[in-house]
Amino acid sequence: MTTASFRVRGWHVLAAMLAFFGAIIAVNVAFAMIAIRSFPGEDVRRSYLQGVQYNRTLEERRSQARLGWRATAALHERDGEAVLEVTLRQPDGSPLSAALITGELQWPATARFDRALTFTALGEGRYEARLGALEHGRWRLRARAEGEAGALDLESELTWPS
Repeated sequence: MTTASFRVRGWHVLAAMLAFFGAIIAVNVAFAMIAIRSFPGEDVRRSYLQGVQYNRTLEERRSQARLGWRATAALHERDGEAVLEVTLRQPDGSPLSAALITGELQWPATARFDRALTFTALGEGRYEARLGALEHGRWRLRARAEGEAGALDLESELTWPS
């Protein structure tokens, strides 16, 4: 009785190396595609122009700080839907009721869930935007309140549900 013995030949080594490196390349390509789809890179439109105009942005922030306005934002539920409430106060603590607020609620990972906000004045310096159904997780609020005396840029990190 004869037994056949297995011998590693050159083509066996070549096939194993090609399979090994092929698997590594395939996984790297898959991860790169997933990464690009989930976060395409640029978070802010025209980021180059923002950098060029940064001194103007700093001056605007200094003028906002001189106004002394304070703003708070919170997410809560009302009538089965998410509601974003912003409260504006003047330096003495009195409500800032004559402001126009515009803004956007952003999902940090992708712009797919971002939504423009429409605020309604409730009085006493309170403003709300009804959001309807909202994905669970962290959100970024970027808003601007404009009043007779000036403007305030508001950025806040919010979590839903609270």
